[in-house]
Formats: sequence, structure tokens, C-alpha cells
Amino acid sequence: MLRIATVNVNGIRAAHRRGLGDWLATRNCDVVALQEVRAPLAKLPLDAFGDYHVAYEPGQLAGRNGVAVLTRQRPLAVRTWDAEVLVRAPGEEHLHTEPAPDRVPLARGLGRHAHEGRYLEVDLAEAPVTVASLYLPKGGLPARLQVPNRMREAPDGGARYERKMRFMAAFARQLSRTRRAALANGREFLLMGDLNVAHTRLDVAAWRRSQTSEGFLPEEREWIDAQLSPRTLVDVVRAVHPDAEGPYSWWSWLGQAYARDAGWRIDYHLATPRLARTVVAAEVDRAHHGVRLSDHAPVVVDYAFPAGLATSR
Repeated sequence: MLRIATVNVNGIRAAHRRGLGDWLATRNCDVVALQEVRAPLAKLPLDAFGDYHVAYEPGQLAGRNGVAVLTRQRPLAVRTWDAEVLVRAPGEEHLHTEPAPDRVPLARGLGRHAHEGRYLEVDLAEAPVTVASLYLPKGGLPARLQVPNRMREAPDGGARYERKMRFMAAFARQLSRTRRAALANGREFLLMGDLNVAHTRLDVAAWRRSQTSEGFLPEEREWIDAQLSPRTLVDVVRAVHPDAEGPYSWWSWLGQAYARDAGWRIDYHLATPRLARTVVAAEVDRAHHGVRLSDHAPVVVDYAFPAGLATSR
């Protein structure tokens, strides 16, 4: 059994103060993907990652982004988009490493994002699986939907929207290449992370009024459609909960959104079909000891893969 989780920590230092370390110690995950770690190497809390091996790509945007994958065993390979990463065993000093030489060439359009700390993948030592952590840009509204007195951010003429759509188009090409490369090497593929898109009406509590909001635009939802199929990638949480509202993984800090469970499901496990068929449980950890670790909650999935794999639990 493999227990695998993903969580956008919205700043590792804040999440650590709220109890992330205790959650890691008690949840008994084999693999944890993190997004928005948002800390330079020198500012990482010393015990932020507990007893895990960590691969961390902080990016070069101060105070923004940063993705990591935590594993029980040192990964066999670590790959990112042409950026240097931190690879460290428990109790080890910082160790920098270059990306693996078998990195899939970047798709056209991704080069401009290569140093933003948005993507990292590792080959697990404990199972034939390649696991990736992605933080997809939040984006914004297209120019046609921007009404100044109804926006929290200043109108930008659709610049953030266009940037997100260009990223998504390029990443779709990269995702196909990466998935195929993993399968060609005898490994299943699992993409996890904050995709900043809710796929269907079941994935947003207030879906009617959200249809003109970033993250739930028709073209964004169609992009998710295009990544999923029974032959490519499966949304495993939705497969386990086909008719449920949610389970949501993000709630605004404002008002009573969390108390009313008025959230969005924007954090995903997208698995190759063979891996997806082994899922035995999928849930969202809304709180740890009554405390929210972030504005996102961990999405935890148990995979019975490969069959007969020993577990530490």
C-alpha cells in the first residue's frame, strides 16, 4: 500500500507553525507533494519535513511558488524544468543537485517558466511510479470580464489570464511527453498539485455565480477535460466520489466559507489508468487537531500498488 498526499501549504513557515510537522508525523504518508512552499533554502524551518527525504525546487521568485516531493526513501531520480534543486535526507545538510540527465525536453512555451518553482518530479524507490508536484498559475479574468469596481485586483487587460492559458497549452504538451516517458521506462505516472481550476459543477460550492470567475471559466474546465481519459490520466478522487459535491480542498479565509464548506476542489491526483485502478481510499483532511494547516487541505489517497507492497503502517 502507498499512501500519497498533496497539499498547497501556502508558505511552509506558516504551515509549520500551524502543525504541518505533526500532521506529517502522524498521517503516515509514504509520499507528500507540496506546493507554494515559498521559502529560500536558508529560511526553511530545520524540522519542516520531519523524517522524510526532500526534493525541493524553490524557484527564483522571492516569496512565491516553490514545489517539493517528500519520500520515505531517497528517490531514484529527481527532475525539474532546467533548475537546480535541493535533495536532502533526514538530518543531512543542504545538498544541491542538477536535474537528472534523462529529463524530458521542455515543450515550446515552458522555458519562460523554468525557474519559477512550479514543477518537480521524482522516481520513487519503493514502487515503479514517477510522482510529480505542480503549481499551476492562478491566472485572472479575460479582458472582456474585467469590471474595475467588482475586482479585488487592479484590471490588467487580461494579462494574467493570457499567461495562464499559454502555460496550460504548453504544459499539456509537456504532460503528454512526461507521462509517455514514464510508461516507456516501466513506471506509472501520478501528477499532483494545485491546478487552480475546478473541473465540474460538483467541484465548486457556489458554481452558478462562479462561472465568470478565474478557475472556473469554460476554457479552463475544457483544459481539464482534455487531460483526462480512460487511456491517459484519471482524476482518482472524482473516480472514488463520482457524485459527491467536492470533496473540496480550498476555502477562502474570508467570512464563513470554511465553516459552511463553501469551497473549491482544485487540488488533484491525476494517475495513469493502471495506478488509478488500485485506489482503495481518497479523502481530504479538512483540519488537523481542529487547526487548518493552510487555505488548502491535504488530499490523501491510498493506492494498493504494486500488489503486495509492504507498508510501514
